[in-house]
Amino acid sequence: IHIDEEAAAKTPFGGTIAHGLLTLSLLPKLSAGTTLGLEGTVMGINYGFDKVRFLNPVRAGSKVRGRHTLVDAVEKQPGRWLLTYNVVVEIDGIETPALIATSLVMIVVG
Repeated sequence: IHIDEEAAAKTPFGGTIAHGLLTLSLLPKLSAGTTLGLEGTVMGINYGFDKVRFLNPVRAGSKVRGRHTLVDAVEKQPGRWLLTYNVVVEIDGIETPALIATSLVMIVVG
């Protein structure tokens, strides 16, 4: 269903789709410029996810965009902030998003 066009055409998707984990791997690129910048930030670290749900396949050739909403910021240790974002990956022209996730980012300030 990901690269075999003939087999994918016979599925309920009607054609090839992006692998869900490929869509998930786009999150760092889709979040560029959207994360909270703390004064003195040394680095940001992908801390993981509390939740990921794949809601809709991304058809080959579709355009996607990410929407990131900061929901929490907690100083876990001096100079280390854990930021929690709700993330939605939208597919252009489709109402149901491709995925939703709760993304965790550790910001180190120095």
